[in-house]
Amino acid sequence: MCGRYATTADPATLAAELDAIDETGGGEVGDPDAANFNVAPTTQVLAVVARHDRENPDDPVSRRIRRMRWGLVPPFAKEIGKSAPLFNARSETVATKPSFAQSLRYKRCLVPMDGWFEWQVEPTPDGRTAKVPYYMSPADGSRICTAGLWAVWHDPKNPDAAPLVSTTILTADSVAQLRNVHERMPLILPPERWDAWLDPDSLGHPDLIRPSLDAVSAITVRRVSPKVNSVRNNGPELLAPDDGSGEQMALL
Repeated sequence: MCGRYATTADPATLAAELDAIDETGGGEVGDPDAANFNVAPTTQVLAVVARHDRENPDDPVSRRIRRMRWGLVPPFAKEIGKSAPLFNARSETVATKPSFAQSLRYKRCLVPMDGWFEWQVEPTPDGRTAKVPYYMSPADGSRICTAGLWAVWHDPKNPDAAPLVSTTILTADSVAQLRNVHERMPLILPPERWDAWLDPDSLGHPDLIRPSLDAVSAITVRRVSPKVNSVRNNGPELLAPDDGSGEQMALL
């Protein structure tokens, strides 16, 4: 599963990279305050959608950068905060789950990230065990886009309140070298699948929900500092190899 990730892109940079419209309402290219090295569920994240212009619905769709709460809230929910946030959706069953089925048909998105974290329980020298974090990211430092879904929720108890826009990240069975880290991984979409996945006029998504071996082959794994275990810690040091050598550590 993907329950923590890192992102350094500000909305303006993403808009430039993805040929998208920045609808977040602020930020400059290279804004250092936009970086979050320890993104956790329920925080606001950047997502990419493709929508028609409301005033010109016959025009072609355009990509748009929006802020969303990580942890999808289905439109039929009576309230939020009473259950665990739906920050992941299993790609194999997403079409049959009431919380996700409508979003899969009409509201698909991309969730950009630099990489994500997973944990393994490993023995310590004193005979105990500890949760050891590992960071997965492209070897060339590029960004990845994971398949996501989004939803709009209106508070039934407060009709005048602003709607809540939220998102979830699809996961799949891990493949290739990522099997050595965790049984699940975020569903990384290569650029050639982006338009089809985002297309709001198409329901033809089943063939897109599969891991891309080419995208996964570019992912490297390294053990990182246990400081990432706490969401209160946030900084580039969380991504450094935990032995300080600066070398990638391969899991065998």
